[in-house]
Amino acid sequence: MQSSSYHTWNEIFSQPAAWAETIEQLRGRADELRALYRDGGYETVLFTGCGSPYYLAQAAAAALQEIAGIPARGLPASELWLSPHLAYTGQRALLVALSRSGETTETIRACESFAARGAGEVLTLSCYPGRPLTTLGALNLVLPAGQEQSLAQTRAFTTIHLAALYLAVLWAGRDDLLDELTRLPEAGRRLLERYAELANQLGRDASLDRFYFLGSGARYGLARELSLKMKEMSLSQSEPFHVLEFRHGPQAMVTPSTLLVGLIGEDSRAHELAVLSDMRALGGRTLAIGERDLDVAFESGLGQMARDVLYLPIGQLLAFERALRNGLNPDQPTNLSAVVKLGQ
Repeated sequence: MQSSSYHTWNEIFSQPAAWAETIEQLRGRADELRALYRDGGYETVLFTGCGSPYYLAQAAAAALQEIAGIPARGLPASELWLSPHLAYTGQRALLVALSRSGETTETIRACESFAARGAGEVLTLSCYPGRPLTTLGALNLVLPAGQEQSLAQTRAFTTIHLAALYLAVLWAGRDDLLDELTRLPEAGRRLLERYAELANQLGRDASLDRFYFLGSGARYGLARELSLKMKEMSLSQSEPFHVLEFRHGPQAMVTPSTLLVGLIGEDSRAHELAVLSDMRALGGRTLAIGERDLDVAFESGLGQMARDVLYLPIGQLLAFERALRNGLNPDQPTNLSAVVKLGQ
C-alpha cells in the first residue's frame, strides 16, 4: 500500500488544516473561556487524561505555568480517581479533562470524583459530541477537527494540545501570543513538506533498532508522546527522558543502532545539544528538532511556547514509517483499541 492509503498518514498531514479550524472555533468562544478562569477563584489547575492525553496533560500544565504563571499539574486520570488525596489537597482547582473519545472510563470517573468532592469546576476538551465526558464540565469544548479513524492519536493530540495552549494564552492575557498561534498552520505545512522525506529515510533505516526521545520542560510530555507513538505503531524499543537526565545511566544503552531524537528548546539549547554531541561520541545517531539550525528546523519565527506543537509531526511520521518498515499496519496497532472502557 502507498503511504497515503493509510488513515494515519492522512491524519498527520492534515494537522495544519485542523489547527486552523480549531483556532477559529476557539476564537469564537474566547470570552466564555476567559470568564471561566477569571470568575472561578482557582488556586491551581489540574490537567488529566489517559495514555496520550496524560502526556498532553503534562505538557499543557508546564505550558500554563510558563505562560501564565498559574500553578498547574498534569496527572493520570486513574490517580485522580483512585488516589485523590495525593492529587488535590483542599485548594480550589480547575480540572481540565482531556480525551479524544470522550468515553475513557478513568477520565470520566476522575471528573465525577472531583465534582463529588466539591474541589472545583471541570472543563472538558474532547473531539466527539454527545459522549459521556461532554456532559461533565461547567464548560465542554468539543474539537471536531481532531477526530480520527486511526487508533494511534496524531491529529487529535496536536489539536487538543493547541486548544490547551490557547487556554494558557487567554488566561495570561497574552494577545501577542494569540496572534502567533494563528501562524502555526502555515509553519506546520512548511515543516511537513520540508522534512517528510527525512522521516521516511530514518524510519525505514534497518540499521536502527532502538529509539530515545529527549525533551525538557514542557517538551518532556511531548517526548513521552512521541516515544509512545513509536511503541504503538512500530513495536520498537523506545523510551523518553529529560534531556540532561539521559547522561545519568541511560547512556549505557547507546550503540551505533540507537537514534536519539532531541526536542531542543532555545532557552536550554547549548546544554541539550551538548548531550546529543556526547551521545554521538558514544556511537549513537541523533536527530535534533527545534527552531533553527538543526536537523529539523521549524524556522517559524514563533516564541517557544507558541511553537511547541511543531515538535510532533515529524516524530509522528518517523513512527509511521518505522511501522511500515516493520511490516505493520500503523492504523491498527497491536493489542490496542480506540477507547479503554472498564467493566466496573
